[in-house]
Amino acid sequence: MSNFSLSPSPTSGFSLNLQNPTKTSYLSFSSSINTIFAPLSSNTTKSFSGLTHKAALPRNLSLTCRHSDYFEPQQQQQQQQQQPQGASTPKVFVGYSIYKGKAALTVEPRSPEFSPLDSGAFKLSREGMVMLQFAPAAGVRQYDWSRKQVFSLSVTEIGSIISLGAKDSCEFFHDPNKGRSDEGRVRKVLKVEPLPDGSGHFFNLSVQNKLINLDENIYIPVTKAEFAVLVSAFNFVMPYLLGWHTAVNSFKPEDASRSNNANPRSGAELEWNR
Repeated sequence: MSNFSLSPSPTSGFSLNLQNPTKTSYLSFSSSINTIFAPLSSNTTKSFSGLTHKAALPRNLSLTCRHSDYFEPQQQQQQQQQQPQGASTPKVFVGYSIYKGKAALTVEPRSPEFSPLDSGAFKLSREGMVMLQFAPAAGVRQYDWSRKQVFSLSVTEIGSIISLGAKDSCEFFHDPNKGRSDEGRVRKVLKVEPLPDGSGHFFNLSVQNKLINLDENIYIPVTKAEFAVLVSAFNFVMPYLLGWHTAVNSFKPEDASRSNNANPRSGAELEWNR
């Protein structure tokens, strides 16, 4: 059931409101009282809601719909209440896997780390990496991931693999406990060597762990096509491992303007003008 109300307005004379209590919207008609009611005759008057004025026919009506003004803020408020506090973009796990008869290899990126500064900005504190996980075969198309061995590639080591030619090889040595009391007790060596027939590369990981008396050697052949996928993925992810994407996304025109005004003859500008 709809309700009508007439209320005086200091700017427009009066306001006629139509409201439906079962819905969230209402309509408002507003106009000057002198334009809404025009005299039918000089001797005829009518009383309406306590106001006495000459009988009139409505004209010059204006219609204002306030449905969105009421509904949209309410909808946004409900959505904010439904969203859990502290919610952020969900983390996504990606990787590339290679399965062969004697072993499996998975390759996964790890994001860089940043530390806050007193100015409110952030500084790269640790570069990202790419984690290699080797798992020996436990049967036909089955792999024992409980015995997996892990080797993390730094951005420089990734660069070495990217630059490998068909007949090139590289070798990396890691000591996870370097700088600690048990330094030298764990030794990891990763070798990437060309296959004899030139069809790809061997990835060979050897791990010697004197702490648990472990000596394991896992190798897996990687074809040219698989190696090309790795190189393409490494090239793509490199700027993200360095944290450069965060810096580029934070570039603003006003920042460059302030920098130029503060130091109009900076070293970067002198270099650029050469």
